[in-house]
Amino acid sequence: MQAYGGRSVATYPIGLLSSSTGPYDVVGRSILNGAILALEEVNNATDHGVRLKPIMADPQGETARYAPICRDLLDAGTRHVVGCYTSSSRKELIPLMEKREALLWYPSHYEGFESSSNVVYTGAVPNQHIVPLIDYVLDQPHRRLFCIGSNYIWAWENNRVVREVLSSRGGSIVGERYFPVGDEDFSHVIDTIFAARPDYVFNTLIGRSAYRFFSLFRDACARRNIDQARTFPVLSCSLSEPELAEIEPAARDGHISSSVYFSSIDSPENRRFVTRYSQRFPIGPVVSADAEASYVAVHLLALALKAAGTDAIDAVLSVAGQQVLQAPQGQIHLDPNTMHAFLTPRIGLSRADGSFGIVQAAAVPLKPDPYLVCNAPRLEISQIPKLRIVS
Repeated sequence: MQAYGGRSVATYPIGLLSSSTGPYDVVGRSILNGAILALEEVNNATDHGVRLKPIMADPQGETARYAPICRDLLDAGTRHVVGCYTSSSRKELIPLMEKREALLWYPSHYEGFESSSNVVYTGAVPNQHIVPLIDYVLDQPHRRLFCIGSNYIWAWENNRVVREVLSSRGGSIVGERYFPVGDEDFSHVIDTIFAARPDYVFNTLIGRSAYRFFSLFRDACARRNIDQARTFPVLSCSLSEPELAEIEPAARDGHISSSVYFSSIDSPENRRFVTRYSQRFPIGPVVSADAEASYVAVHLLALALKAAGTDAIDAVLSVAGQQVLQAPQGQIHLDPNTMHAFLTPRIGLSRADGSFGIVQAAAVPLKPDPYLVCNAPRLEISQIPKLRIVS
């Protein structure tokens, strides 16, 4: 306990576990930056409800390093860890968190079909990013997809969901290819895409693999006098603003991304968030859905710690679902049954300046359905006026 203004304030250590180096370092640094910004806001708050002491660790994007490094964080006294990006790394940690009675605050969109009592999920699940994207595709006259992804859980499960949802509504998958994380050789699969002539390419590549594919695909289309963005538009559930900056400038525009957050959201909360983030991290990466999700995770954790009066995970979980946060993307709270977040789906179209124009947005935050068990009607989508893309 520490005293501030005559009051005792509990200080809790929290782990920040993020791969700020390695094959998806841009995303890892975004997650870390969002968490740091929220942590500083909590520690500088005038009510002094709690203080958070960060202990940072970098697994360098190597899945096998996550559990040993996280074990060190827990040995140092942390009960709560904010971090991980890939599903492989999250699944590496769950047995450890269960054994040590610790809680992982997972700030990443993911493929769903999981609900661990030792994980709080602040990123989007399939009904909040994949299903809205497929709904967007089904509003168009053509429905044939070619799937390309990194060879791990995120791509496998997303493509499975896409196949099931699309085929049940009259669409089809015309090709499917997977590559090791970090691979950058896509010449053969690009030829295969041209031969298959899909209406869309669904991308689940991550990190450097994704950036290289976008650049190579645009260049290959240009050499064939093909307007890639119109003829073979690329769909993603993970493409964000910092990642656009990693793509060759001539290949950044015209990509369709499904996300719960874009930095172009026009609200007072988001404008303040973008300003604070940009001032705190002037060398980037620029603000993104990944940064916002970790920012949300730390703020929800702080609210739950204050309400519980302890960092014991049973006490924190018992109150976490009662907390409401006015986040940059809009109002967020957790579903106490699954510890996943109510989030607002959006569809964005990438622009040459490295931002996204929001072309569709859900009217209200959507209840998380990680197992896709709810037979709900199509999402209520409010159409936003179409933005002209400036090249």
